[in-house]
Amino acid sequence: MRNEVYALLSSLAEQGSIRQLDYQFARFIGQQAPDSSPLLIILVAALSAEVGRGHICLSLWDEHGQLTDIASKLGVFGEQTQAIQSAWLQGDWSTILADSSLVCDSGQESVPLIFDGQRLYLHRYWFYEVTLSARLHTLATPIAFSNKEQSALSERLNLLFARDYPRLFSALSQVNSQIERQKLVMDYLDVESPDSVEWERVEQCLIMAKQADDLVDLEHWVPQSACLNWQKVAAATALTRSFTVVSGGPGTGKTTTVTKLLAALLGQSVDKALTIKLVAPTGKAAARLTESIAKAVQRLPVEPELKALIPTQASTIHRLLGALPNSAEFRHHKKNPLHLDLLIVDEASMVDLPLMVKLVEALPTHARLVLLGDKDQLASVEGGAVLGDICHFLAQGYSHEQGQRLASLTGFKALASTLPGERSPIADCLCMLQKSYRFNASSGIGQLAKAVNSGQGRHIDEVWRRDFADISHYDLTRESYQQMLKLLVNEYRGYLSLVEQTFYDDTQAIAMSNKARAVLEAFNGVRLLCAVREGDFGVTGLNYRIERALAARQLISVHDEMWYHGRPVMVTSNDHSLGLYNGDIGMCLRDEEDDNHRLKVYFELPDGQVKAVLPSRVPPHETAYAMTIHKSQGSEFAHTLMILPPDYSPILTRELIYTGITRAKSYLTLLCDDAVLKRGIKVRTQRASGLVEKLDSSLSS
Repeated sequence: MRNEVYALLSSLAEQGSIRQLDYQFARFIGQQAPDSSPLLIILVAALSAEVGRGHICLSLWDEHGQLTDIASKLGVFGEQTQAIQSAWLQGDWSTILADSSLVCDSGQESVPLIFDGQRLYLHRYWFYEVTLSARLHTLATPIAFSNKEQSALSERLNLLFARDYPRLFSALSQVNSQIERQKLVMDYLDVESPDSVEWERVEQCLIMAKQADDLVDLEHWVPQSACLNWQKVAAATALTRSFTVVSGGPGTGKTTTVTKLLAALLGQSVDKALTIKLVAPTGKAAARLTESIAKAVQRLPVEPELKALIPTQASTIHRLLGALPNSAEFRHHKKNPLHLDLLIVDEASMVDLPLMVKLVEALPTHARLVLLGDKDQLASVEGGAVLGDICHFLAQGYSHEQGQRLASLTGFKALASTLPGERSPIADCLCMLQKSYRFNASSGIGQLAKAVNSGQGRHIDEVWRRDFADISHYDLTRESYQQMLKLLVNEYRGYLSLVEQTFYDDTQAIAMSNKARAVLEAFNGVRLLCAVREGDFGVTGLNYRIERALAARQLISVHDEMWYHGRPVMVTSNDHSLGLYNGDIGMCLRDEEDDNHRLKVYFELPDGQVKAVLPSRVPPHETAYAMTIHKSQGSEFAHTLMILPPDYSPILTRELIYTGITRAKSYLTLLCDDAVLKRGIKVRTQRASGLVEKLDSSLSS
């Protein structure tokens, strides 16, 4: 039977149902344990295939206690399914796994497989989960401070999150009725308990106000105890724990919140200099974080000396850890920790389990960790869904002790009204920002994102009926496809006009840096996002068509050459020696300093510098007029176009569609079949993992 199993797995690998790696690993396990059941070999092949799809483990039973469909894990359909499922259902899996010398139930033995009674792991992935849960457990413990320190922090939070009366006054001038005025007060002052507001006094104050300063009397009639500002709560949460997760959709102010948190911490630690590092998974995300933090710092209501202490320069996680060429290891690790007191990680949903473990292991024991991200976005390309697993505990709410502490720090009475019951301490480290400052009720992008997250097709219909000004939706037809190409040609005309300009400065080197930076900025104003890679509706086909359309209008000169003046490219593989990483965008330009005007590819690094690389040295890459939604994570485009394939595919999930929509900053153009869209939003991405259970069990032990 063993030979029959090998033959089956070999044919599945040839068909592409599983990878050759999965087949060869199963053979290796079979050779290491010749006395083990042939069914174990099938199980190992399925486990390896699941890991290749981003899962951390293979669950043998589903949530209903039924044996998992092992045939589907192997991509088996038709007649073979019945034979595999029959053998699978008849197997005594507890005995088979217990009898194997290559399987154990803990990490005490040097064996390749771990079975915890529910899930089968590759040893290193089990180790990653155990290590991360233990480290987060340690970081989740409360930070003690005196009553005097708590009072000082509360005052600083009140200063940093002071009410914006000028904005409220400006908004009030646009409305006439009492009801509209009350709605504005509820919105701008984050009123949570309207019954605690003296509305008659409020109305009198609003009517009498001649300038913004006249609204200060609202402090008496709309007390802090009646309000709930989640940004302030998030900052307070981070002050009370060494580990904090701030999650929220686009425009909810994650970077604004963390900037104010930094001001509070630095203001508290005037006698001790804090070393703070800002990182993101990709160069583009790091550049965005740098820009966002720098803008937020300028708006802070604090003294210039304190602003100067707040770091604004972000780097990639790989650069911070010190990536080593031709190695999966880093310069900084458990025995050579990072030199920092606080680490801020943006776009944390993109960080896979192995990288997150290496990051937390490299933290010194005293350091704090803050993760920023959107839990509803796509999980990392590689294994795991770390941010999503951690945010599982959001549903528990704060413990009574944490609720009381946060209420004292913020003045928000609602936080003290927590329901009794056991909670994981991880829940006390989390905060979900719930108010979008970019997308309001008149924003189609925000409403469409909300409708997608609901998973309800009727909510999508409601968005289309409201005819928002910042979204366009077209059925996928031959005509709309061609119209999209014409629109992209017109949009990309802007950056290509800069490509043809000559930038003059004192030296040509500075001129080329300025030119490359300006061209890249203009190019990043618009992007086409695709759900799939191949075909007429995928990245490959659309990049080709866009390129030909631009050439037909003489906006680029291709001449059947791979490299040409104005070609945008995206790196698809890390190159630590060059400091270029997967997802980095570069622009091919003629070097005006070079006598021969040789082509070079220019990349803007997270620190703002521009790096020029000869085309022959650029790491594996692809043309970037269109990119996958996966690759767009960490990016933002003023005008985002998104196209879905005409037929439903399992790749179309709620998280994928939501991520694509939320890349749009100002305008979204969507081409899709409505039925495909509605089917896609009903499917949620589920990554098999034991992290949630380990966080719960490790914290309760």
